[in-house]
Amino acid sequence: MMFEREMERVLLVGGSVNERLKVQSHLEALGLEVTTSPDISLSVKLFEQNDYDLTVLFHQRELFDALEFLEAIKELSKPSRVVVLSKEASMEDAQRIMELGALDFRLPPWTGEVLGFVVKRALASRPPGKEKTEEKNQSENGLNKKCSLSHNFDRYKILTKSPLMEDILSKAKSVAKSKATVLIQGESGTGKELLARYIHQHSDRASGPFVAINCAALPETLLESELFGHEKGAFSGAIMKKLGKFELANGGTILLDEITEMALPLQAKLLRVLQENEIDRVGGHSPIPIDVRVIATTNRDVLAAVRAGKFREDLYFRLNVIPLKVPPLRARKEDIGYLAEYFREHFVKEYGKNGLKFAKDCLKKLSERKWNGNIRELKNIVERGVLLARGKEITLQDLLGDELELDENNSAHDKGASLGKDIFDLGEVEKEMIKRALSKTKGNRTHAAKLLGISVRTLRNKLAEYRTMGLVL
Repeated sequence: MMFEREMERVLLVGGSVNERLKVQSHLEALGLEVTTSPDISLSVKLFEQNDYDLTVLFHQRELFDALEFLEAIKELSKPSRVVVLSKEASMEDAQRIMELGALDFRLPPWTGEVLGFVVKRALASRPPGKEKTEEKNQSENGLNKKCSLSHNFDRYKILTKSPLMEDILSKAKSVAKSKATVLIQGESGTGKELLARYIHQHSDRASGPFVAINCAALPETLLESELFGHEKGAFSGAIMKKLGKFELANGGTILLDEITEMALPLQAKLLRVLQENEIDRVGGHSPIPIDVRVIATTNRDVLAAVRAGKFREDLYFRLNVIPLKVPPLRARKEDIGYLAEYFREHFVKEYGKNGLKFAKDCLKKLSERKWNGNIRELKNIVERGVLLARGKEITLQDLLGDELELDENNSAHDKGASLGKDIFDLGEVEKEMIKRALSKTKGNRTHAAKLLGISVRTLRNKLAEYRTMGLVL
């Protein structure tokens, strides 16, 4: 599901870093421009200074109270659309949240499909008191389409200083204008979807839709309906006709993410679509012609899957017309510092921490890591560093947290062992790490928990346990 008009702007606030990143990825997959914020004061400031089409708000009393945010923006008398996500909430909270103007209140799971439905419905509604501006009307009439395409083009630009990546981008650009299928392979977090969007933006289909679907996210029966659509009454629960992703991508590009996770029977149907350029809706009576460019991605060894009988060889050859392999971040060390600085600038601006720089030797330390999570891991660590930094510098402790503590503890243990001390008290190490984290964050339990890589509840339970022992950290 993509929003084909000028990119809608969403403010995503509250929750943990991981929760925000997960929901952000779902929202961006819908074609939305997302700004994130971790705390109430910054969120209210961003809301006041910018015009967002939608605010998606996590509600958790201990971390981020949606009621406080809603009451604050109500005083601004600024029309808004708000959707609230909450792992759990009292009936009183839920009722008050809706009274304060939220359009929806959702408990988990917050899958891409669920968020797609909720967000589309919210954006289709008119916020109280808000009339559509002339600029918005022009956008919907297509007068700002050129500007929108330019914005999308810049957004999906791939930043690199690596000769390996530059060679791949050159190949991708040279085949972008063809209709040939592309198979992109690479480890998780290397930017395979970004490369797919890069190909789309450099093709003659750039003005058409780009539709992405994760083949591993749905069971076979649901995935077939998502890909090819279904007719009313095709199965229990099919109360109306639904267009599939291929039809939604007509005239544009479809990305089949994690293609090797697709079940064999569905692989056979996909092969027919690629050969005949037509799809059959579930419960349909006649084929429907389509004009779609197909790009597939995977983090697995496709040939190994073929040999294991888990992936059709004929489908592999049909998809692998243009093979591209994205190298892992550890193979393109030129990009580590470059991207780290880019992410730093991005998050410094997003979180309003002007002047924040990396401390000495930080980039050197980052360049020495293996980066098994690749660019996604680097982005997450830099965001964490920006969030946790207290002075004018982002330290290694801010960036690596418990990993750095573990290295120091291991080093201290090794040194002690060399002196004949081969036993240590794990409980004392744990207590010391919690003490350091609370000291580092000046007693802020939420930030200390993030630093330790544990939940606030776990930290609270540990502190309660220490209090019963007569210890106060």
